[in-house]
Amino acid sequence: MRRFTISPPVAALILAIVLFLLSGFLPNSYGSDVKVALSQATNILRLSVFLGVIAAGQTLVIISGFEGIDLSAGSIVTLTAILTYVMVKGENNMVLPAILVSLVVGALIGLLNGAGITFLKISPFVMTLGMSGVVTGAIIILNHGNVSGKVAPIMTRLIARPISPGIPIPGAIVIWIIFGVLMWLLLERTTFGKNLFAIGVNRVTAKLSGVNVTGMNLATYSLAGLLAGFGGFLLVGNTGVVLIQLGQPFLFPSIAAVAVGGTLLSGGKGSYWGSMAGAIVLTLITSLLTTMQMPDSVRRMVLGGTLLILISIYGRQQALRQ
Repeated sequence: MRRFTISPPVAALILAIVLFLLSGFLPNSYGSDVKVALSQATNILRLSVFLGVIAAGQTLVIISGFEGIDLSAGSIVTLTAILTYVMVKGENNMVLPAILVSLVVGALIGLLNGAGITFLKISPFVMTLGMSGVVTGAIIILNHGNVSGKVAPIMTRLIARPISPGIPIPGAIVIWIIFGVLMWLLLERTTFGKNLFAIGVNRVTAKLSGVNVTGMNLATYSLAGLLAGFGGFLLVGNTGVVLIQLGQPFLFPSIAAVAVGGTLLSGGKGSYWGSMAGAIVLTLITSLLTTMQMPDSVRRMVLGGTLLILISIYGRQQALRQ
């Protein structure tokens, strides 16, 4: 008899729905008011956007296998957010140059990560961790701890505010939906996506099959850096301010969101839809714990425990399929 299994992205979405429904029974929450509940759901989705975009690069790197992980994502987010903030200076006509600079800078840092891993044979963990330190140091040296700038009105209007007075959906959610479709097309409908899964399963076999493993590795880390740069642009557009450690709180959750969404940490299997669902789950858990006034230490324990439980469940389902 066939065993009933639930795909990780679906499991993550079900968990998100259950958590959201349970949150209605908590004190100081939205209770039974449907209008307020919808507003709360919209707010949670809006907060999930930035974690979800940053997790996109992690998804690509982890799918590529070879113990892939990008610990420089948080620093890239901070750097590109600062660059955007300083370049724009409240002027709408500087938004396009700022986003282009953010994408290019992120891609260049990612390329350096990929080059170190590919040509110098440095472990992805060590290479990206070292790059994180270099980028963080560069941020401090260049700005001396003082950042002067301002986001443009169009950024606030397109990212933080509703798309229209009659539709109370923040523009960030619409951007995320379009972004998710593009990520799905990249992974499922392009040669890059097929080759990415191939090198994640077995790099030797992929190379013998004609896949340019070196080029794929460089492209994957470059694209991961570019997506982190885009995340930094969106984040500063939402907050309107920058901090020296703006992106660091998103580092561990971005990796956890990928794992919660069912992407195998060994590589070769995963989806961005799963990472999106994982981002929503983690944002919901954080929101619930904040509502319950739990200290930061308890929040970290709960997030870590949830990650371990879900990974163990996914691993068991994989064993049953095999």
